Amino acid sequence: MFVLFEGIDTSGKTTQIEKLKSVNADIKVTFEPGATKLGKELRAILLEKDFKISKAAELLLFLADRAEHYEKIIAPNAEKLVISDRGFLSGIAYALTNNQNLDVPFLIEANRFALGGKLPDKIVFFKTTKELLISRIKTKSHDKIESRGIEYLLTVQENMEKVLKKIDINHMILDANESIESLHVKIKTFLSGNF
Repeated sequence: MFVLFEGIDTSGKTTQIEKLKSVNADIKVTFEPGATKLGKELRAILLEKDFKISKAAELLLFLADRAEHYEKIIAPNAEKLVISDRGFLSGIAYALTNNQNLDVPFLIEANRFALGGKLPDKIVFFKTTKELLISRIKTKSHDKIESRGIEYLLTVQENMEKVLKKIDINHMILDANESIESLHVKIKTFLSGNF
């Protein structure tokens, strides 16, 4: 089963993935962007290197990372529970935030192509609040995308939720303000059969 953990930065995705991995060592944990050799190079361009690229180039580089990630990590582990910290939902939401005129069906099909025709089986979406985002983001260093600001990230979150409601994928929406343990229990129930 291929599961995406989605949400904007500091929403708690990584914490919950680590908790799941601690109770089921057989889970294949991965992330986007940057989980492959090519992906590391693309991640540096997208998030770290100090030069500007166009929004169209940004979208295409994320799609390139996603295609490589699918072929090198997701597909070879198809018999396992694969949990990816971020994926195509983030990709579409960031693209829409950068350009509201983009066509959602086109973005879904471009991502379907990058994923070898296989969209995730389930999505766990962490929804945060402005207050929680502000309190958590102060404690970390910012990459190029996070440096676009709080309102930008909240718009990305709105777009994630809009797209999530338009795609036919089993999903759950979690309140990032809930306790770590409460979220963990809900996620384990949602992924029942793997724990």
